[in-house]
Amino acid sequence: MLGLLQALAALVVLRRLARGRTRRAPLDARAPIAAGVSVVVPARDEAARIGPCLEGLLADPGVAEILVVDDGSTDGTGDVVRALAARISAPPLRVVDAGPPPAGWVGKPWALQRGLEAAAGEVVVSLDADTRPRPGLATALVAALGDADLVTAGARFACDTAGERWLHPAMLTTLVYRYGPPDAATPPAPDRLMVNGQCTAVRREPLLEQGGYAAAAGHLTDDAAFARALARAGWRVAFRDAGALLHVDMHASGAETWREWGRSLALPDVTPPAVRAVDAGTVWLTLALPPLRALAGRAGRLDLALLALRALMLVALRPSYVTRGPSFWASPLADPLAAVRLTWSGLRPARSWRGRTYPGAGGTGARSAS
Repeated sequence: MLGLLQALAALVVLRRLARGRTRRAPLDARAPIAAGVSVVVPARDEAARIGPCLEGLLADPGVAEILVVDDGSTDGTGDVVRALAARISAPPLRVVDAGPPPAGWVGKPWALQRGLEAAAGEVVVSLDADTRPRPGLATALVAALGDADLVTAGARFACDTAGERWLHPAMLTTLVYRYGPPDAATPPAPDRLMVNGQCTAVRREPLLEQGGYAAAAGHLTDDAAFARALARAGWRVAFRDAGALLHVDMHASGAETWREWGRSLALPDVTPPAVRAVDAGTVWLTLALPPLRALAGRAGRLDLALLALRALMLVALRPSYVTRGPSFWASPLADPLAAVRLTWSGLRPARSWRGRTYPGAGGTGARSAS
């Protein structure tokens, strides 16, 4: 029975991966310079990390203004930004005070909403504070909006420690096995859409008319809730590879990767329990079981085939990382741990983030934990 289930899970994964036979082209930095791009950076306690993000944006000729939305920081994030703003002449860089999230809103989507409302540009790009953009990103995103209503872009991962380089690819592979390549030319159904909330671009007025980020208001996995709601409303959502123009340094260690990225790995507040169970089962059967059986000397032919597929995935994921090394190539040994973290994320959804505790995934209110 287990062998049959593993074979069925393998077929499901192969079908998802097959969507990647035709991919959207990576973002092109040679796009014509676009005027009027506003960049919104939601920030909560990012004083130590926001510098490289702002430096990259200030060097981008396509950026007309930068709005850092301070979401109740207690580490002086706003002061860091204001000090930088005082030393530059253009583009305008200013701090927007998000204020406490209203009832029913999680901090980040509320900060994005405040930035959207305050922006002056026709196109609004949102970037997380831990990203490292390069000149040309803004105009490339505007060009990508030529055939999409919402563009989300994938960055190259800067994993500075061996623990990150070992665990992160295993976690990333669980996403690809569950959802397929995000930049596949043929998008999945809205409820299986994968996006990257670290970098998005959208036209300001149509999004305001749609209600802004209200669809993501109560969600900790706000990016998926936001994009899926727009897709259900008929918006064209496109994922593009921005690895040549955008890096991201998400975590400082393998332990932080386990704790912080793992908390949302199952997308628990946008995925029904039954679907989470099937997704976790698929990952256990196709990613976790083969290396465990191989280490025990009991691998069958299907296990060996799945291990070969995983090796091919390593090659495919190689360009997604700034540095790799032996720990990256050994990351299939972390697949059972990634399956454990995925299961834990689905069974025990996170309720807190950056000092705030919320009543539940997709809940309707928030209260301060500090």
